[in-house]
Amino acid sequence: MQKHTQIYLQGMGYKKTDFIPCEVCGSVGTDIHHINARGMGGSKTADVIENLMCCCRECHIKYGDKKQYKEFLKELHLKNIPNGKR
Repeated sequence: MQKHTQIYLQGMGYKKTDFIPCEVCGSVGTDIHHINARGMGGSKTADVIENLMCCCRECHIKYGDKKQYKEFLKELHLKNIPNGKR
């Protein structure tokens, strides 16, 4: 399991056997998306819970890594992080 996936599961309070929903549409989450991409100057701080969100493949393709959706994703994700984890 990749490091950022472990960080996401722990930060959100999930076990790897849990149903993990897409944070955008609620369907089965399949991808852990970096809101600020690792390759865009955030490599040292990209693997933190505030920057990681779960998406289904369709939402990841539709919204991921597109500047016009970055704030939308960030606001949506911050609402989903359990209290005390931020």
